[in-house]
Amino acid sequence: MDARSPHMSPDAGWRADAPTTKSLAEVNSTVAIPAAGHWSRRLLAFVGPGYLVSVGYMDPGNWATDLAGGSKFGYTLLAVILLSNLMAILLQSLAARLGIVTDRDLAQACRATYSPPVNFLLWLACEAAIIACDLAEVIGTAIALKLLFGIPLIGGALLAALDAFLLLILMNRGFRFLEAFVIALLVVIAVCFAVQIVAAAPPVAEVLHGFVPKSEIFTNPEMLYIAIGIIGATVMPHNLYLHSSIVQTRAYERNDAGRREAIKWATTDSTIALMLALFINAAILVVAAATFHKSGHSDVAGIEQAFELLSPLLGLGIASTLFAVALLASGLNSTVTATLAGQIVMEGFLDLRLPSWARRLLTRGIAIIPVIIVTAIYGERGTADLLVFSQVVLSMQLPFAVIPLVRFVSDRRKMGKFAIPVSVAAVAWIVAGVIVILNVKLLADTLFG
Repeated sequence: MDARSPHMSPDAGWRADAPTTKSLAEVNSTVAIPAAGHWSRRLLAFVGPGYLVSVGYMDPGNWATDLAGGSKFGYTLLAVILLSNLMAILLQSLAARLGIVTDRDLAQACRATYSPPVNFLLWLACEAAIIACDLAEVIGTAIALKLLFGIPLIGGALLAALDAFLLLILMNRGFRFLEAFVIALLVVIAVCFAVQIVAAAPPVAEVLHGFVPKSEIFTNPEMLYIAIGIIGATVMPHNLYLHSSIVQTRAYERNDAGRREAIKWATTDSTIALMLALFINAAILVVAAATFHKSGHSDVAGIEQAFELLSPLLGLGIASTLFAVALLASGLNSTVTATLAGQIVMEGFLDLRLPSWARRLLTRGIAIIPVIIVTAIYGERGTADLLVFSQVVLSMQLPFAVIPLVRFVSDRRKMGKFAIPVSVAAVAWIVAGVIVILNVKLLADTLFG
């Protein structure tokens, strides 16, 4: 039996020839967990991975759908943001459980379960999703640099590609430095939107009422389309691979008691972090509703259009600047975490044996080069179309991440006593089904609607 986990023998559901390389080996089990003291010390030791994951739920790809939903339909679609966030909390808790129990990330678990041809196809699909993520994130960063400093779009895209070196620097200092960097930028985003919400002064009763689901979301085709877009843009496939890996950076005891505690604290960490993501996404929609919808500008869907209108409509000169600063922080955070996810995916599916810096530059190059080329071809006028296109590609890949994840954590041969209960599995399969159906509809509407 493999020493990495009590559930790793070939008869436990894994292929006999599956590699046993640790996920993100250079930082695996490097963050110490206090064995004694108040429970809050152990919780703080686990704080970090959830915030890296939460970045994907508030990246620039989400901004367009939130802006469109708020400007066109006011606060009505806040209920959809809440629903998608609850789905995300469930799926990310399952991803964390998979990594902690099996000592494998989702990509490694796929490699240890499926045949080589299937794994190769899954890797290609996941690389397409990461390229799509990069497309939205690089464009978001480039737009922010243009709005703040007047840098041309292609120049901003090239600057955004340098995040691979930033990730190298941070990872060389230790994984906690990377987490601190990400959390600091998340605080910047939260503060920027908190100021804008105060300036917009939305009616509290209307905002709270927006979190209650309305039947018109389903009966109004235009509203349903944007609602599907919000869900499709929120649940990111690469986050499931990312989370199942980075929870293993904690040096919890690799036994049943240690794993049980690790699942508890990792789930708490990701749930709290995703509530921050809920605040950010809701804040974008609330600001759009209170500013644009209220003033009759119901057609605002583009980031640059929102930037131009915010300060004049709010009567706050710094509002547009805060919006662009938050966008830049979101773009930087997203590209850094997407780069890390790209490394995890390539190592997990292909079992690469290269120095960490070479793997990181290789995975970054595969993702960023197509993005730079497409951005150069489309130019500044095509950014909105590119953002929509990126969400369509993500929608196509999502089932290939969600379905294996739910299957693995439901399988007692792989998870032993840590397999999720039948009731949780039923909810997880329902969530997976809803996501797949909605994303297929989004894809069909986008291509043929």
